[in-house]
Amino acid sequence: MEHSKQIRILLLNEMEKLEKTLFRLEQGFELQFRLGPTLQGKAVTVYTNYPFPGETFNREKFRCLDWENPTAREDDSDKYCKLNLQQCGSFQYYFLQGTEKSGGGYIVVDPVLRVGADNHVLPLDCVTLQTFLAKCLGPFDEWESRLRVAKEAGYNMIHFTPLQTLGLSRSCYSLADQLELNPDFSRPNQKCTWNDVGQLVEKLKKEWNILCITDVVYNHTATNSKWIHEHPESAYNLVNSPHLKPAWVLDRALWHFSCDIADGKYREKGIPVLIENDHHMNCIRKIVWEEIFPKIQLWEFFQVDVTKAVEQFRRLLTQENWQVSKSGPIQHLTIIQDPEYRRLSCTVDMSIALATFIPHDNGPAAIEECCHGLRRKIEELNSEKHHLMSCHQDQAVNCLLGNVFYERLAGHGPKLGPVTRKHPLVTRYFTFPFGEMPLSTEESIIHLPDKACFLMAHNGWVMGDDPLRNFAEPGSNVYLRRELICWGDSVKLRYGSKPEDCPYLWAHMKKYTEITATYFQGVRLDNCHSTPLHVAEYMLDAARKLQPNLYVVAELFTGSEDLDNVFVTRLGISSLIREAMSAYNSHEEGRLVYRYGGEPVGSFVQPCLRPLMPAIAHALFMDITHDNECPIVHRSTYDALPSSTIVSMACCASGSTRGYDELVPHQISVVAEERLYTKWNPGALPSNTGDVSFQSGIIAARRAINKLHQELGAKGFIQVYVDQVDEDIVAVTRHCPSTHQSVVAVSRTAFRNPKTSFYSKEVPQMCIPGKIEEVVLEARTIERNTKPYRKDENSINGMPNITVEVREHIQLNESKVVKQAGVATKGPNEYIQEIEFENLSPGSVIIFRVSLDPHAQVAVGILRSHLTQFSPHFKSGSLAVDNSDPILKVPFASVASNLTLAELNQILYRCESEEQEDGGGCYDIPNWSPLKYAGLQGLMSVLAEIRPKNDLGHPFCENLRSGDWMIDYVSGRLISRSGNIAQVGKWLQAMFFYLKQIPRYLIPCYFDAILVGAYTTLLDTAWKQMSSFVQNGSTFVKHLSLGSVQMCGVGRCPSLPLLSPSLLDVPYRLNEVTKEKEQCCVSVAAGLPHFSSGLFRCWGRDTFIALRGMLLVTGRYLEARNIILAFASTLRHGLIPNLLGEGTYARYNCRDAVWWWLQCIQDYGKMVPNGLDILRCPVSRMYPTDDSAPLPAGTLDQPLFEVIQEAMQRHMQGIQFRERNAGPQIDRNMKDEGFNITAGIDEKTGFVYGGNRLNCGTWMDKMGESDRARNRGIPATPRDGSAVEIVGLCKSTVRWLLELSKKNIFPYHEVRVKRHGKVVTVSYDEWNRKIQDNFEKLFHVSEDPSDPNEEHPDLVHKRGIYKDSYRASSPWCDYQLRPNFTIAMVVAPELFTAEKAWKALEIAEKKLLGPLGMKTLDPDDMVYCGVYDNALDNDNYNLARGFNYHQGPEWLWPIGYFLRAKLYFSKVMGPETAAKTMFLVKNVLSRHYAHLERSPWKGLPELTNENGQYCPFSCETQAWSIATVLETLYDL
Repeated sequence: MEHSKQIRILLLNEMEKLEKTLFRLEQGFELQFRLGPTLQGKAVTVYTNYPFPGETFNREKFRCLDWENPTAREDDSDKYCKLNLQQCGSFQYYFLQGTEKSGGGYIVVDPVLRVGADNHVLPLDCVTLQTFLAKCLGPFDEWESRLRVAKEAGYNMIHFTPLQTLGLSRSCYSLADQLELNPDFSRPNQKCTWNDVGQLVEKLKKEWNILCITDVVYNHTATNSKWIHEHPESAYNLVNSPHLKPAWVLDRALWHFSCDIADGKYREKGIPVLIENDHHMNCIRKIVWEEIFPKIQLWEFFQVDVTKAVEQFRRLLTQENWQVSKSGPIQHLTIIQDPEYRRLSCTVDMSIALATFIPHDNGPAAIEECCHGLRRKIEELNSEKHHLMSCHQDQAVNCLLGNVFYERLAGHGPKLGPVTRKHPLVTRYFTFPFGEMPLSTEESIIHLPDKACFLMAHNGWVMGDDPLRNFAEPGSNVYLRRELICWGDSVKLRYGSKPEDCPYLWAHMKKYTEITATYFQGVRLDNCHSTPLHVAEYMLDAARKLQPNLYVVAELFTGSEDLDNVFVTRLGISSLIREAMSAYNSHEEGRLVYRYGGEPVGSFVQPCLRPLMPAIAHALFMDITHDNECPIVHRSTYDALPSSTIVSMACCASGSTRGYDELVPHQISVVAEERLYTKWNPGALPSNTGDVSFQSGIIAARRAINKLHQELGAKGFIQVYVDQVDEDIVAVTRHCPSTHQSVVAVSRTAFRNPKTSFYSKEVPQMCIPGKIEEVVLEARTIERNTKPYRKDENSINGMPNITVEVREHIQLNESKVVKQAGVATKGPNEYIQEIEFENLSPGSVIIFRVSLDPHAQVAVGILRSHLTQFSPHFKSGSLAVDNSDPILKVPFASVASNLTLAELNQILYRCESEEQEDGGGCYDIPNWSPLKYAGLQGLMSVLAEIRPKNDLGHPFCENLRSGDWMIDYVSGRLISRSGNIAQVGKWLQAMFFYLKQIPRYLIPCYFDAILVGAYTTLLDTAWKQMSSFVQNGSTFVKHLSLGSVQMCGVGRCPSLPLLSPSLLDVPYRLNEVTKEKEQCCVSVAAGLPHFSSGLFRCWGRDTFIALRGMLLVTGRYLEARNIILAFASTLRHGLIPNLLGEGTYARYNCRDAVWWWLQCIQDYGKMVPNGLDILRCPVSRMYPTDDSAPLPAGTLDQPLFEVIQEAMQRHMQGIQFRERNAGPQIDRNMKDEGFNITAGIDEKTGFVYGGNRLNCGTWMDKMGESDRARNRGIPATPRDGSAVEIVGLCKSTVRWLLELSKKNIFPYHEVRVKRHGKVVTVSYDEWNRKIQDNFEKLFHVSEDPSDPNEEHPDLVHKRGIYKDSYRASSPWCDYQLRPNFTIAMVVAPELFTAEKAWKALEIAEKKLLGPLGMKTLDPDDMVYCGVYDNALDNDNYNLARGFNYHQGPEWLWPIGYFLRAKLYFSKVMGPETAAKTMFLVKNVLSRHYAHLERSPWKGLPELTNENGQYCPFSCETQAWSIATVLETLYDL
């Protein structure tokens, strides 16, 4: 059963920097870091600042995580290091490769919020927040009565704007003292303290179940803050930020200009006191350009005093001892900015000037010429600065006029009226705490530090600016270009990069943070996007020390999700405020609901252990924030209820602002509003302006939707569907995936005023699937007969004449909004309620609670009850019943436990051609493609793609929803096969019986759940029947070992010749046609889909290259024995056939299959307990002589050792024959000579040799097929002579037989042959010695050019390698670098000197190793081509019709031998080499793991094109590819 702990896996990949990716996790989750393919095998260390359990968090303190390897295996597929997450906040991780930093990122762990006397958890999605402007709460003793409005309206979180002493502007966000409580809250005789606030907050939490958060403002302080004047270094002033001086001069000039306008001095020039039109604006532009800019000459701050500089230059030139330094490249003269920003005080580098202007002699004329040159150059540079300033001034004028337009002319602006000193032309950018004086006198102050330090920059915001750049720092021209939208009541704070840069400010703000965190459960980061990140990090760290589960919310205006993520990840923001007011119509409002949370209805069940996916920030979705314009003005009064309902139905936190529910018809200004909020009074009448009750505004409806929002969040209604019914009606469904209950809220928005805009009376009919249990809420916005709205002087009052008519928890027939509800059926088990509305007027909502039709509800309950055997996830909503099918009464694991691996091959796999042999085929999905397998893996491969993305729109899901075809196919295919397989089919059929009774939209999810449960159980069943190496192996080993199930099966017709009837433990079955008993031995398919059925399924060479990995390593010993003996029965001419053709159609045209067969017998003897017993097993000889007709099994039995001896003897004697039926009927491409087969043993060297130039008897067996290219009938790679791997295999066999004969286990010590009419004996000892003595001498290409053993020194083009063959008919082929020598290294390592072997392996690694396979030919070879295209027919001899099959494409199976050879010889070379090799091997294998996991075939391909590119002509999964990689893992 799946464990229920939530585990997320973060794959680390080389150089992957994920700082802008948000990973959200919950407390209680386990996070595992695992190595991605690029890092496996490398020395990787993961560091994190997530603290040890019990330790406090320190952002700077990183610790190294320990690697765990659950299977203790050497491959890295399961290796992980983990964090058990028990602490909220933002945590960083990074990882090193060796000592180099290779990547990193952040994780954000959500806080756990608790409320109530019992401290119960408040999930983040349940939050319903209401914002209060603190200054409108009045004296502290009246707070409770005002805050009670939030409690009665069903909110569970209150957000207070800052409670501190406010600055002169009275803006809620301009604070005069961050440490003092606002004195407005105290009475004359009773001072209110932080302690009092804390007690109230605690009471709200315990008794009202309400949490409280408040703002923290780190960016600025009020201009009248006392402490800023005591510590002016805390602000950007003209002493610590002299780069602001030019901007300050411009600011003062504009202030004087503004005062002159206010005094009427510019009336004559077209600028009156009241600016009203474009003409006035144009006059302002003209005067700024013509009078102000020329007067203040800002460019001078950036220019050089030409005369002064030239004089200095002249002095230096006339000095005797000046030297021109000749070092370095020529540098160009540039202006060096005066750090103090004084006029005409910039300089140039005199050494560059002296090196640039060099006099040709010492005469005065020459010196004067140089001075003149320098003067021209500086004037040119000054002119550039003048031009640049002109561009800044142009922008400054545009921004100034834009500001004037907004504040005085724009319809949506504040319309400030006449220019006065209180409302100047533009807001001042800097403070000026001195009396009035002329501009020229003012400028002198900027160079007096004791005064200039009080000239401080105001804060504000910059449209479209990079939020990660501080706009007040040097390098930014925001103040000079007037791009700041300025808050004239606040000074921007200057923290520097660390606390030491401004100790007082950091300490002051830290204390402020600590006060906040002591008394509140959360904070809102005001102006977050322009708060320096390192400052916010430092402050939040301090806050979390006091309030570990600090709820942090923020509003970001970065305009980019990537940038949002930087703030969210670095600061650990819990929820980002999102505004419904940003929606321009109801459609967009609905889209936002879908965007900000939840998953689609009918989503798949995700496993507890799964990859960590990037997230979007958790949303606090607000119908209105306190910064928004009033929606009543912006939309209409009637929209308040429907829009707040839509927002509240979102699967995230939701919120609103005090005043919205009371229908206050204007924005409650954070600056200007001084009236107080109304109090709660249950009996208050609508006309009462100071109190509110359930009769006021939409409060009664708000209470219902807030309660519903909290219920949906708490009870797991995590699935969301948004339906745009028409242009104004939005239906939002929240669905619970365990109970399958839904809540559907239908809201008719009123973005336009219904009194002045047309709304249709016709409302579309709605179809709601399932059974409506009740109407949760029915509410309509209506007018009532009271006095119209009048703004009260003391209280913030709402509109008395609009209210909502609310009815809760009523039956459908009692509804006043629903005209009638009919029930329609959609298919046999799906009921739909058709709703006709009559009073769904603009401003109305109706919310239905819907459950499944009772019949379907029972079916889901039964399904869930049976699914609990696979995962505890299904416990909730399950229903135990006794009357289900008897087969469901036993666990599926026991149904599966009787299955053999051959039966599992049929249940899980079988490609199209295998299935067609049985008269079936793979399921074909309309508008998509057929599945890769007919068995469950075919479905699981597609579901594995769809499930993580919840891609419910995929044609696969569409097919499931449209009908039962796929469902019936899955169970029907298995039931038709009888026996244990049919039992699995019947179990699935019994489950599908209930599946068919549930609504179609739920079928993909439950179909997947059933298959996942069955599939994982079947895989466990398979592994239990395999070796301990597999059972205790890594995930990679286990998944790769399934290749053995995939490739090894029994078809309708057995592929193997029959075994001797006297052999024990042979599997039999009843033939369904003849009703007779027949053998049913497993055979190995060479590859899928091309070599899987009929004659082309079984190949001697493929079978025995794959057998060790496929069957011996996996512990399938009996099947391995049967295959060895079946092929033994076909021995003829001393050879094993390549194409088996059930023995009767065999082709004996390969020289290597017999040696691979012998190697497998050796491996069997070594790996299987009592494995050497196989030597005495009976072999039924099909061809006792070369020319005999095929004999039936049992006619002539021989022990296996005799058959082995025959093979050895025939080779020593020499083999020569012509293939039977030679000609086009067996090979349409072969030339006549190619049908002549020869093989033998060289008397002198002991090497096995054979073949001719027109056939190809090794695995590199491509025969030319193109007439156009004239290569038909010519082998691309004949490899005649002695092929290196065959010599190695022969040596391995001879050595083994020698060992066995010495122990008398093998009864022969020699081979006897006739030579020149005499019987000659050759002992195995002698044969073994001959190969040993000659191999390296004749195969190694020496580093010494004068090596006497080298027969063709002129053909050598790479030294230090091993030849691919010896004495080929084309001698140059011997010297080609190919990967075949590595096979000899693995099977007969004794032939090689370690140092020479290592050198050759290094060359192979450099030249031949690809991402997944080995290049079959050296890329330096003239005929190399790495792309295989079997369909291409052109006149290129080397390419046409895939002639280059083995001339470059990267084959996978040789990589296993290459890696095994590296492992073997690296141990001989010493521990350091062994460690490096281990890294290489793991890294290469990790790429195979990645491919295996991604492949829908769940296998490894036959080959790839060059550099690992996909090859469409390759088998998608190949037996020997899987086998040799598995053998490598076994060797590890």
